[in-house]
Amino acid sequence: MSSLPSPNLKDVVLVAGLRTPYAKLGGSLRSVPSVTLGSHVIRRLIERTSLPASLISEIYYGVTLPAEVALDGPTSGRQALLRSGLPDATLSLTIDRGCCSSMTAVHLGTRSLRSQEAQWVVAAGAENMGRATFLAPPGLRFGHKSGPITFKDPLYRLGADIGGKPVAVDTGEVALEWGVSRELQDEWAAGSHRKYFEAKDRGFYDDHVEPVSFPEFKGFLDHDELARRETTPASLGLLKTVYDSPTVTAGNAPGLDTGATALLLTTREAAVRQGLKPLATIVGLASIACAPREIAVAPGPAIRKALSQLGWEPASLDAIEVNEAFAAVPLVTARYLAQGDGKLEKILLQRMNPCGGAVAIGHPTGASGARLVLQLALLLRALGGGRGVASICGALGQADAVALVVYPEGV
Repeated sequence: MSSLPSPNLKDVVLVAGLRTPYAKLGGSLRSVPSVTLGSHVIRRLIERTSLPASLISEIYYGVTLPAEVALDGPTSGRQALLRSGLPDATLSLTIDRGCCSSMTAVHLGTRSLRSQEAQWVVAAGAENMGRATFLAPPGLRFGHKSGPITFKDPLYRLGADIGGKPVAVDTGEVALEWGVSRELQDEWAAGSHRKYFEAKDRGFYDDHVEPVSFPEFKGFLDHDELARRETTPASLGLLKTVYDSPTVTAGNAPGLDTGATALLLTTREAAVRQGLKPLATIVGLASIACAPREIAVAPGPAIRKALSQLGWEPASLDAIEVNEAFAAVPLVTARYLAQGDGKLEKILLQRMNPCGGAVAIGHPTGASGARLVLQLALLLRALGGGRGVASICGALGQADAVALVVYPEGV
């Protein structure tokens, strides 16, 4: 463990976090609105910490699919806040920065705390991708003559609205440009499942993944539904690629998933005042934008930007969480950060997503960024402390990163 900066009462800290189990497309939570999932995790987060709800100044809430949240009306962050039982006077902001959304929520919450605009902030996000409705042509409102009506599926060929290619095709092509083959991607994907179950079997997920039950929607789930113990590189190698991507398959990418995550942020001083022990300290934030087709690369420069601001080198990181939007993404990220140093690349991959990633856990897009921050904090805590960074790509060529420090017990 490298030397850590000294703690300060003005530090912004992550106090607590939890998430629902993540459900697969058409799975156990298929009928549960994302705003219901979001309000649930916000309420349970406050209940777990016994923090007076009146202390929460703001909620930043990430979503990605307008075609789903529109079913329950606009300003889903505000809806989730009110349904969770927080006071009417609590401020909210709904964020759509694609898959980055709930990590962007962490960014905005941290900035608000640093500027002393807020004292306690919830950063959350939720998605039910399978509930995204088919879109009717807008002219239908004003009448329709005889003949067929064409609907749009918002989940079909995701990312193709700009550039003309689905994101799975862009990712596969860019991965090959970086020398990351289909075989390497399948191997990483199988490893994601294996590492997930190793972590699950030793209890890593027990405390922060809370079973959910929604009788009114016939929804119950007590485990991450996508993960499969029997997954191997050989079994993944039998799958056909999607949308004629050169490398990406349904097996080396996550699904179109459902779930919610919520984090509680404050300053170290405020946490001490409430008798709550910080889980991690947020020491750095970074965001970048690049060409939309480059999302497999995007976490690399976001991480590099965060590290340069702190004077850290990639080799000094004790743990790294990179969203497995596709298995190619962490592989390309490590290659980008290593800058041709094969030994360093291997070290970075060993420290990256050691408890499994989205290929196994799932990727409900609005919730994943916050999950990565929480998982990194808990991983560093399990290691006895250290420094790490979490990063996620999305939003047509953007990426966010969050750098954390976890102090050893007693510090």
